[in-house]
Amino acid sequence: MDYKEKYETMLKEYRQVFETLDQNSMREFIELIKKHDRIFCIGVGREGMMTRAFAMRLMHMGKEVHWIWDDTTPHIGKGDLLIATLGDGSIGHIDYVCRRAKEAGAYICVVTGSPSGKTAKEVADQVFFIPACVYRGTDPVVPSFQPMGNLFEQCLLMVFDVIVMTLVDEIPDLTFEKMSMRHRNVE
Repeated sequence: MDYKEKYETMLKEYRQVFETLDQNSMREFIELIKKHDRIFCIGVGREGMMTRAFAMRLMHMGKEVHWIWDDTTPHIGKGDLLIATLGDGSIGHIDYVCRRAKEAGAYICVVTGSPSGKTAKEVADQVFFIPACVYRGTDPVVPSFQPMGNLFEQCLLMVFDVIVMTLVDEIPDLTFEKMSMRHRNVE
């Protein structure tokens, strides 16, 4: 497969994921973000990188956002939202964190490519299913020629970016210009 065949196949996979994604589920996720001012995020590996990029944009929007692994992360509790990305729905230490956060009263949203996974089924208050091939996933999703969870990870970033743009469209007085004023200025 040459360069053009690879990117054309990737674009075809993206289109299938975006056309298969449940718009009502995405709308519920958007409303959940609007409802919460304090948001905690967790993810690992490449999924974690995409989730951390989303957390950054939420901060640019003016949300109080914390990355679970940071030493400066405060106590989580009632009224807080935990967004956990678990491609296969069953990552052990993320499951543990979700269970502790739920015990503390936080609302748990699992973003996954495998809604039959343990954390999605047993812990999540809400599940946002992105139907893209994930590493070790077992649910029916858009298959991929790419290795491991590439398709889920790539689509996760793009879906999160679409959600940010939608939030900017829907939240009064929020603009990309206002978001850029919150961009780090010590670099």
